[in-house]
Amino acid sequence: FRSLGGEPVVQPNGTVIVPFEGGGIDVFSSTNGGASWGRSQAIAGINSHFVAAGLRNPDLPSASIDGAGKVFVVWSDCRFRSACASNDIVMSSSADGKTWSAVTRIPIDATTSTVDHFLPGIGVDPTTSGANAHLTIVYYYYPTAKCTTSTCQLDVGFTTSVDGGATWTTGKKIAGPMKVSWLPVSDNGPMVADYISVSYRSEEHTSELQS
Repeated sequence: FRSLGGEPVVQPNGTVIVPFEGGGIDVFSSTNGGASWGRSQAIAGINSHFVAAGLRNPDLPSASIDGAGKVFVVWSDCRFRSACASNDIVMSSSADGKTWSAVTRIPIDATTSTVDHFLPGIGVDPTTSGANAHLTIVYYYYPTAKCTTSTCQLDVGFTTSVDGGATWTTGKKIAGPMKVSWLPVSDNGPMVADYISVSYRSEEHTSELQS
Protein backbone atom coordinates (compact mmCIF):
# COMPACT_ATOMS: atom_id res chain seq x y z
CA PHE A 1 0.00 0.00 0.00
CA ARG A 2 1.03 3.63 -0.31
CA SER A 3 2.87 5.38 2.49
CA LEU A 4 2.83 9.17 2.59
CA GLY A 5 3.64 12.07 4.86
CA GLY A 6 5.99 10.43 7.35
CA GLU A 7 6.92 12.80 10.21
CA PRO A 8 9.82 11.51 12.32
CA VAL A 9 9.97 12.56 15.99
CA VAL A 10 12.73 11.57 18.41
CA GLN A 11 12.20 10.68 22.06
CA PRO A 12 14.75 11.64 24.76
CA ASN A 13 15.98 8.02 24.82
CA GLY A 14 16.75 8.18 21.08
CA THR A 15 13.79 6.14 19.81
CA VAL A 16 12.63 7.47 16.44
CA ILE A 17 8.87 7.28 15.87
CA VAL A 18 7.43 7.92 12.41
CA PRO A 19 3.66 8.38 12.05
CA PHE A 20 2.52 8.34 8.42
CA GLU A 21 -0.48 7.75 6.19
CA GLY A 22 -0.63 4.16 5.01
CA GLY A 23 -3.81 2.13 5.00
CA GLY A 24 -4.97 4.63 7.63
CA ILE A 25 -2.86 6.52 10.14
CA ASP A 26 0.06 4.18 10.77
CA VAL A 27 3.46 4.26 12.51
CA PHE A 28 6.84 2.56 12.60
CA SER A 29 9.90 3.17 14.77
CA SER A 30 13.58 2.53 15.37
CA THR A 31 15.37 2.05 18.69
CA ASN A 32 18.92 2.17 17.26
CA GLY A 33 19.15 5.49 15.51
CA GLY A 34 17.67 4.27 12.25
CA ALA A 35 20.01 1.34 11.69
CA SER A 36 16.95 -0.90 11.63
CA TRP A 37 13.20 -0.35 11.75
CA GLY A 38 10.29 -2.21 13.26
CA ARG A 39 7.21 -3.23 11.31
CA SER A 40 4.51 -0.65 10.78
CA GLN A 41 1.32 -0.83 12.82
CA ALA A 42 -2.01 0.96 12.72
CA ILE A 43 -2.79 3.92 14.93
CA ALA A 44 -6.32 4.34 13.55
CA GLY A 45 -8.35 4.29 10.38
CA ILE A 46 -9.36 7.44 8.51
CA ASN A 47 -13.00 8.38 8.01
CA SER A 48 -12.78 11.13 5.46
CA HIS A 49 -15.33 13.68 4.29
CA PHE A 50 -14.68 14.86 0.73
CA VAL A 51 -13.85 18.56 1.01
CA ALA A 52 -16.02 20.86 -1.13
CA ALA A 53 -14.89 22.52 -4.36
CA GLY A 54 -12.48 19.67 -5.06
CA LEU A 55 -9.87 21.14 -2.72
CA ARG A 56 -6.74 19.00 -2.47
CA ASN A 57 -6.76 17.30 0.94
CA PRO A 58 -4.66 14.13 1.12
CA ASP A 59 -5.53 13.47 4.80
CA LEU A 60 -1.89 13.43 5.85
CA PRO A 61 -1.16 13.30 9.59
CA SER A 62 0.79 15.89 11.53
CA ALA A 63 2.95 14.83 14.48
CA SER A 64 4.80 16.47 17.35
CA ILE A 65 6.39 15.43 20.65
CA ASP A 66 6.53 16.87 24.16
CA GLY A 67 9.59 17.24 26.36
CA ALA A 68 9.11 13.81 27.95
CA GLY A 69 8.71 12.01 24.64
CA LYS A 70 4.94 11.71 24.36
CA VAL A 71 3.92 11.75 20.69
CA PHE A 72 0.78 13.48 19.43
CA VAL A 73 -0.68 12.80 15.97
CA VAL A 74 -3.56 14.74 14.39
CA TRP A 75 -5.49 14.44 11.12
CA SER A 76 -8.86 15.41 9.64
CA ASP A 77 -11.67 12.92 10.15
CA CYS A 78 -15.47 12.85 10.05
CA ARG A 79 -16.18 9.95 12.45
CA PHE A 80 -17.76 12.22 15.05
CA ARG A 81 -20.09 13.96 12.59
CA SER A 82 -23.55 12.76 11.64
CA ALA A 83 -23.50 11.15 8.19
CA CYS A 84 -19.83 12.13 7.85
CA ALA A 85 -21.04 15.59 6.80
CA SER A 86 -17.82 17.41 7.67
CA ASN A 87 -14.39 16.86 9.19
CA ASP A 88 -13.12 17.54 12.67
CA ILE A 89 -9.47 17.54 13.65
CA VAL A 90 -8.85 14.39 15.68
CA MET A 91 -5.90 13.18 17.73
CA SER A 92 -4.20 10.08 19.12
CA SER A 93 -1.16 10.01 21.41
CA SER A 94 1.44 7.55 22.64
CA ALA A 95 4.23 7.42 25.21
CA ASP A 96 6.18 4.71 23.38
CA GLY A 97 5.02 4.67 19.74
CA LYS A 98 3.44 1.25 20.24
CA THR A 99 0.32 1.76 22.34
CA TRP A 100 -1.89 4.60 21.11
CA SER A 101 -4.84 6.30 22.76
CA ALA A 102 -8.34 6.09 21.37
CA VAL A 103 -9.07 8.73 18.76
CA THR A 104 -10.40 11.91 20.34
CA ARG A 105 -12.03 14.91 18.74
CA ILE A 106 -10.49 18.38 19.12
CA PRO A 107 -13.59 20.42 20.11
CA ILE A 108 -12.96 23.42 17.89
CA ASP A 109 -16.64 23.68 16.98
CA ALA A 110 -19.78 21.80 17.98
CA THR A 111 -20.45 18.58 16.09
CA THR A 112 -23.73 20.17 14.97
CA SER A 113 -21.91 23.07 13.32
CA THR A 114 -21.45 23.39 9.56
CA VAL A 115 -17.69 23.93 9.85
CA ASP A 116 -15.38 21.62 7.87
CA HIS A 117 -11.80 21.36 9.26
CA PHE A 118 -8.84 19.93 7.35
CA LEU A 119 -5.08 20.09 6.65
CA PRO A 120 -4.04 20.32 10.33
CA GLY A 121 -0.59 20.95 11.74
CA ILE A 122 0.37 20.40 15.39
CA GLY A 123 3.23 21.74 17.46
CA VAL A 124 4.19 21.05 21.07
CA ASP A 125 6.34 23.27 23.27
CA PRO A 126 9.41 21.05 23.90
CA THR A 127 10.00 22.70 27.28
CA THR A 128 6.67 21.33 28.54
CA SER A 129 5.36 17.81 29.07
CA GLY A 130 2.65 15.62 30.55
CA ALA A 131 -0.38 17.32 32.07
CA ASN A 132 1.31 20.70 31.54
CA ALA A 133 2.24 20.22 27.89
CA HIS A 134 1.43 23.16 25.63
CA LEU A 135 0.00 22.15 22.24
CA THR A 136 -1.20 24.24 19.31
CA ILE A 137 -3.04 23.07 16.20
CA VAL A 138 -3.46 25.17 13.08
CA TYR A 139 -5.84 24.11 10.33
CA TYR A 140 -7.74 25.23 7.26
CA TYR A 141 -11.52 25.28 7.34
CA TYR A 142 -14.70 26.14 5.50
CA PRO A 143 -17.27 27.80 7.80
CA THR A 144 -19.90 26.02 5.72
CA ALA A 145 -19.03 22.52 4.53
CA LYS A 146 -21.65 22.49 1.78
CA CYS A 147 -20.30 25.12 -0.57
CA THR A 148 -19.14 25.36 -4.17
CA THR A 149 -16.12 26.73 -5.98
CA SER A 150 -17.84 30.11 -6.22
CA THR A 151 -19.23 30.21 -2.65
CA CYS A 152 -16.62 28.45 -0.46
CA GLN A 153 -14.85 30.70 2.02
CA LEU A 154 -11.46 29.22 3.00
CA ASP A 155 -10.02 30.33 6.36
CA VAL A 156 -7.09 29.41 8.61
CA GLY A 157 -7.67 28.85 12.33
CA PHE A 158 -5.90 27.72 15.45
CA THR A 159 -6.63 26.22 18.85
CA THR A 160 -4.30 25.68 21.78
CA SER A 161 -4.09 23.58 24.95
CA VAL A 162 -2.01 24.14 28.08
CA ASP A 163 -2.96 20.88 29.81
CA GLY A 164 -1.59 18.20 27.53
CA GLY A 165 -4.63 18.18 25.25
CA ALA A 166 -7.24 17.68 27.97
CA THR A 167 -8.95 20.96 27.08
CA TRP A 168 -8.70 23.32 24.11
CA THR A 169 -9.48 26.94 23.38
CA THR A 170 -12.33 27.80 21.03
CA GLY A 171 -11.13 27.90 17.45
CA LYS A 172 -9.94 31.34 16.32
CA LYS A 173 -9.57 32.61 12.76
CA ILE A 174 -6.10 33.90 11.91
CA ALA A 175 -6.42 34.34 8.12
CA GLY A 176 -9.06 34.47 5.43
CA PRO A 177 -11.45 34.25 3.83
CA MET A 178 -9.83 33.09 0.60
CA LYS A 179 -11.69 32.15 -2.55
CA VAL A 180 -11.02 28.78 -4.12
CA SER A 181 -10.62 30.52 -7.49
CA TRP A 182 -7.53 32.28 -6.13
CA LEU A 183 -5.69 28.99 -5.57
CA PRO A 184 -3.25 27.24 -7.91
CA VAL A 185 -4.65 24.05 -9.42
CA SER A 186 -2.71 20.84 -8.83
CA ASP A 187 -3.23 17.42 -10.40
CA ASN A 188 -5.60 16.71 -7.48
CA GLY A 189 -7.56 19.95 -7.40
CA PRO A 190 -7.07 23.48 -6.05
CA MET A 191 -4.24 23.44 -3.52
CA VAL A 192 -3.16 25.49 -0.51
CA ALA A 193 -0.98 22.83 1.13
CA ASP A 194 -0.52 19.12 1.67
CA TYR A 195 0.60 19.87 5.22
CA ILE A 196 1.36 22.75 7.58
CA SER A 197 3.25 22.92 10.87
CA VAL A 198 3.58 24.76 14.18
CA SER A 199 6.80 25.64 16.01
CA TYR A 200 7.28 27.02 19.51
CA ARG A 201 10.05 29.49 20.30
CA SER A 202 11.32 29.64 23.86
CA GLU A 203 10.98 32.82 25.90
CA GLU A 204 14.71 32.72 26.55
CA HIS A 205 15.46 32.67 22.84
CA THR A 206 12.88 35.37 22.19
CA SER A 207 14.46 37.67 24.79
CA GLU A 208 17.88 37.10 23.25
CA LEU A 209 16.57 38.14 19.85
CA GLN A 210 15.00 41.25 21.31
CA SER A 211 17.98 42.34 23.41
